[in-house]
Amino acid sequence: MFAVSRLGSLLRRCNRTTIVSELKGFSRACNESSLQSSSRFSVPEHCDRCLISRFSSFQAFKSLPKNLVDHTTRKMSTTAAVLNSTAVEAANSGLKLLVTEGPHAQKAVGIWLFGCAAWVFSLVVLGGITRLTRSGLSMTDWKFTGGLPQLTQEEWVQEFEKYQQSPEYKRINKGMSVEDFKFIYWMEYAHRMWGRGLGLVFSFPFAYFIAKGYITRQLGLRLSALFALGAGQGLIGWWMVKSGLEEPRSEWVQPRVSPYRLATHLTSAFVIYCGILWTALSVVMPEAPSGALNWVHGATKIRRLALPASFIVGLTAVSGAYVAGNDAGHAYNTFPKMGDVWIPDDIFSMEPLIRNFFENTSLVQLNHRILAMTTLSAIGALWFASRRIEVHPAVQSLIGATLGMAALQVTLGLSTLLMYVPTVEN
Repeated sequence: MFAVSRLGSLLRRCNRTTIVSELKGFSRACNESSLQSSSRFSVPEHCDRCLISRFSSFQAFKSLPKNLVDHTTRKMSTTAAVLNSTAVEAANSGLKLLVTEGPHAQKAVGIWLFGCAAWVFSLVVLGGITRLTRSGLSMTDWKFTGGLPQLTQEEWVQEFEKYQQSPEYKRINKGMSVEDFKFIYWMEYAHRMWGRGLGLVFSFPFAYFIAKGYITRQLGLRLSALFALGAGQGLIGWWMVKSGLEEPRSEWVQPRVSPYRLATHLTSAFVIYCGILWTALSVVMPEAPSGALNWVHGATKIRRLALPASFIVGLTAVSGAYVAGNDAGHAYNTFPKMGDVWIPDDIFSMEPLIRNFFENTSLVQLNHRILAMTTLSAIGALWFASRRIEVHPAVQSLIGATLGMAALQVTLGLSTLLMYVPTVEN
């Protein structure tokens, strides 16, 4: 009983020093008992039992800290996992979904937005073809809602007479037949009506999803801003075309739209496309793909590298608008040199100096070349860096596809330059 009560006291105090001192006291007690019983050379029986009891208790308590540490370690690991899980659950519960009414509504809105993004992309391509075939100035008036095309030969003749009053016909297409005029007219008409069709494809489903309660206030405001920008894109397009219907400042200058307005029109189209595509991705993937924590850290690093690369891509695209606006692709159809030199002598021939960056054919093409190579290098560096960063496999695939598209774009640009923009000749 004494040993048990003593052990309980020791356990309550949990002090190893106290245990050592108690054992020393016990040793002295046994020695005194042994001296008193000098006729016996062994430890007294009651001391033997007491020693065994106390030694066993001490051994049990000695092993307690190790067990306690192991248990505490396991408990801390479990606690960390629980905290991690709790943090993820808290993040998910605090996630603001852009679409309500469940996965079905989320899928429907996502498909609609991806379809609109594809429509914008096709609209940009059609606009490029319209530009290359010199069809943009064939329609000399503009209506917001559009109208039916010419249905009779008389109507075609009347429309052709309007075009004959334009500077482009007088200086470039003089002598064109009505049949040739129909081709460039249909190209421009298709481009304009395809843009109006996008307005219908966007607005009617948008109204339907709002009526069904699928779209949150945040998503509604974002889509409304994109719709307003798309409606304004038609006005920007006419503002651009109108500049090409004015008489050039010199008789030696070909009629063309203002490169500034063309750049505005193209940049606006890119903003609409990126805005719709980004919104579509935010709808179908409101949170990052689940996986290892290293993927999350890797995605953060990739984002820091992708942002400057994206800026260079955008800058290169805008510079391409100035190349098109100044017909700079027809000059210096050699690569990597521009003619016989690396840098032409007339790159700063205009006054004031700032005009050269936007209107000087030589400098505009040189800038676009440099930016194109810089873009390819930046995306290549991003791809190389991503190989050393642990990220989600889908991210790796997207970066690889981006590098492939950048290489294809540079190849197309060089082939168009070296072949002297063959689409125009056709």
